[in-house]
Amino acid sequence: MSTTQPGATAAPNDPPVDEKSLLRRTVAASMAGTVVEWYDFFLYATASALVFAKVIMPATGNAYDAIIAAFVTYAIGFVARPLGGVVFGHIGDRLGRKYTLQLTIMLIGVATVLMGCLPTYDQIGLAAPIALVVLRFVQGLALGGEWGGAVLLVAEHAPDDRRATWAAWPQAAVPVGNLLATLVLTVMTLALSDAAFLAWGWRVAFWLSAVVVVVGYFIRRSVTDSPIFEEAKAEQTESASTGYGVFEVLRRYPLGVLKGMGLRFAENIMYYLVVSFSIVYLVEDQKMDQGALLGLIAVAHACHFFFILAVGRIADGVGRKPVYLVGAVLGATWGFWAFPMLDTKNNLAIVAALIAGLAIHALMYSTQPAIMAEMFPTRMRYSGISISYQVTSIFAGSLAPLLAIAWLKDTGTWTNTAIYLAVAGIITGLVVLTLKETRGASLRALDRADAERAAEREVTPA
Repeated sequence: MSTTQPGATAAPNDPPVDEKSLLRRTVAASMAGTVVEWYDFFLYATASALVFAKVIMPATGNAYDAIIAAFVTYAIGFVARPLGGVVFGHIGDRLGRKYTLQLTIMLIGVATVLMGCLPTYDQIGLAAPIALVVLRFVQGLALGGEWGGAVLLVAEHAPDDRRATWAAWPQAAVPVGNLLATLVLTVMTLALSDAAFLAWGWRVAFWLSAVVVVVGYFIRRSVTDSPIFEEAKAEQTESASTGYGVFEVLRRYPLGVLKGMGLRFAENIMYYLVVSFSIVYLVEDQKMDQGALLGLIAVAHACHFFFILAVGRIADGVGRKPVYLVGAVLGATWGFWAFPMLDTKNNLAIVAALIAGLAIHALMYSTQPAIMAEMFPTRMRYSGISISYQVTSIFAGSLAPLLAIAWLKDTGTWTNTAIYLAVAGIITGLVVLTLKETRGASLRALDRADAERAAEREVTPA
């Protein structure tokens, strides 16, 4: 019996209405946590540029030195993320995506609230940046396990021919979280004097995360793992020879992990140049007002949300490879024309450069969950995509703003940064060319092929 309501017309590729309702609840649960996670994470990134360099770090004779020190603590979170991907990826492949996501959201929430309670450097000296590093590590550890579980919770529930469309939603939660963080900081900077903002105003933004953490946790309790994961879990229980998790994916699919890292490389560098380094560049080099800049970044984040959702649909229509390749090629050019736009000190030109950067980023970022989910079998998928995604962040996203700030300090120009992004775009583009097109691929067929290869290895041991 059809589940479609009278008078309604279902699209030919859509799941039945009851399945779509379940999928929507799953998307809501995934997004609720991801919004919280990225609110907290981006809040730290913005505070590194605007606050921590002034109140947590020791005073230096150069504004860039203090900002670099703050971004070094920022980079600690990226170092922790691969460890989080390993730990939570293993748990997620063994116990389930839902259970793991409940752990990660609580961890990052607690760490962020405690950041808002930190004494300043003037109050406790070096203990302040040390405590910040510890909390940043915990925050990065939790985020390392968050992304893989959030996108898989949706990707594994989604129909094969609409996977990129549905899996784009948790990706779109990233700009929502960033937008919330930016808006909160914007209100604080506009409503308070600089002295009041540095004294206590910035802390409110960190404390507010407690509210959304609780909401996200309870939303995530209402969903279930996908049928395909439950099948893989049952198979692991029945067969002692069926491996799972981190060691298994590195042993069986090392090339898939390396390709996933290559896909992530340019995308991750570009994102943190657009949303983190641009703040430093515009405030310190161009002397732009902080409140006005945060308002422009908020507009760019709002546009980013819609770009990500649109690209997901396009990737299901024309394929993953062409969309990602266009993103990598355009990303390689961004620095050469975007920085001159930032140099104009014209708000319209500045926001156009930021929006364009995030639109190009969306061509890569929106497509990632579908591509990476289609690279690994279910029994090791959480670990495979988490390692690919998170390990890359160490030498991509964490270093990008540090290198860009150091080059700006030493040369006074953005040229090296633009060249750096161009090289990254070329590397990612070459990796895309090596991929097979997986649009519409069946995850169950992927699992069957993996099982057949495993059976062959048992019959003919190496």
